[in-house]
Amino acid sequence: MSGQTTRVCFELRVRPELIDEYVARHTPVRADMLAEIAAAGRRNYSLFLGKGGRLVGYYETDDDAAAQAYLETSHIAAAWEAEMAPFFLGLEGRPDQAATALTEVFHLADQLADAEPSASRSADHPAEAGSSASAPTESTRP
Repeated sequence: MSGQTTRVCFELRVRPELIDEYVARHTPVRADMLAEIAAAGRRNYSLFLGKGGRLVGYYETDDDAAAQAYLETSHIAAAWEAEMAPFFLGLEGRPDQAATALTEVFHLADQLADAEPSASRSADHPAEAGSSASAPTESTRP
């Protein structure tokens, strides 16, 4: 276990004609599946549904490989994923294993932490206060 939080974001497509049923199945998720997600080490787990069935998921974990391995061997997770598979477009295999991972390009807390030494130096040297070290760059703008 690395001890450092890993943020994981992924995308799937829900079949438009099944969106209402998909939402109903998650309102709420069965207690045994919720317990498995937590036991796997995933936390702060959210799903966001957009237009046309675009589904974006996010969770945090200390060891994503271990969390994935735990869920791969879970009979509860296997049953849940088998039930959920028909809801998705263009998916082969279990949804939890076949989702498209998204690359993180910005995280506020990380950048603030990295900028703290620069901010304290700027306070000591006011002429540096406007330096580009603390200003947003094109790569950090959405």
